[in-house]
Amino acid sequence: MPKAKKEEPKAEEVKEEVKEEAVKVVAEAKEEVKEEAVEVVAEAKEEEKEEAKEEVKAEEKKEDVIEEKPAEEKAEEKPVTPVILSNDPPEFDWDAVNKKQETYNPEEKKKLEDIYDNTLKSITEHEVLDGTVVSKTTREVVVNIGYKSDGVIPLGEIRYNPDLKIGDKIEVYVENQEDASGQLILSHKKARILRSWERINEAFDKDEIINGHVKSRTKGGLIVDVFGIEAFLPGSQIDVKPIRDYDIYVDKSMEFKVVKINHEYKNVVVSHKALIEDELEAQRAEIISKLEKGQVLEGTVKNITSYGVFIDLG
Repeated sequence: MPKAKKEEPKAEEVKEEVKEEAVKVVAEAKEEVKEEAVEVVAEAKEEEKEEAKEEVKAEEKKEDVIEEKPAEEKAEEKPVTPVILSNDPPEFDWDAVNKKQETYNPEEKKKLEDIYDNTLKSITEHEVLDGTVVSKTTREVVVNIGYKSDGVIPLGEIRYNPDLKIGDKIEVYVENQEDASGQLILSHKKARILRSWERINEAFDKDEIINGHVKSRTKGGLIVDVFGIEAFLPGSQIDVKPIRDYDIYVDKSMEFKVVKINHEYKNVVVSHKALIEDELEAQRAEIISKLEKGQVLEGTVKNITSYGVFIDLG
């Protein structure tokens, strides 16, 4: 029995030791948890500070961009034109071929085409118009008649006028408004012929005196150039007196009257004798108006016949 009493105090000591150790373990665990919590809080605060700094930096960068943007825009407003030292032409953009560049809808396009067409002169084929010479080459003459494109005339039709220059007015005949290549085809020769016929018809209707140039001799008379058209001057219409040598009139300019026009065969007959007769008739009328009964005058004997004498009183 005494042994049992001694063992009881030892058991209590063991319990006490276990208890103390448990308290220490708990205290150490609490201390570790506390330290870990403090570290977590400190790390969280540090992260918040870093985020705040990054936000401030982002704002500063944004302001710098906003401030620098106007300067960039100003720089864009005044681009520096590069100096091209090469004489080579710029490269052709083949990718742009057949690509639509316009942004007009069909209605707007039609409206613009109508406005453009109204600014152009309306012409018809086989019409004679007046145009302006805009350029001249060794092969052709380019003429502006107010149409959507300029027309061309072969230089051979202008050879009679070597002094023709840019800016001069010229009459043209519209042969074709648009050939296979889209070119306006004109003719000066045909225009001259048509205008010449108009002038000849007008001279015939009004009994006007016109100028012509004797080109050559032909059977029974002379060939005369009148407004670019060849007219016939019969030998009997050269003078009031018979003419035996026609060659003396070749290459001379004279005055004529149109006495006959054959529109079917395009023939024109002119007369120089008609002018002389008109002049003589005027002189005769003037002399007769001055004659009085019993008046004494001097004259020249022109012809003597069996029935009398012809006297020229001037």
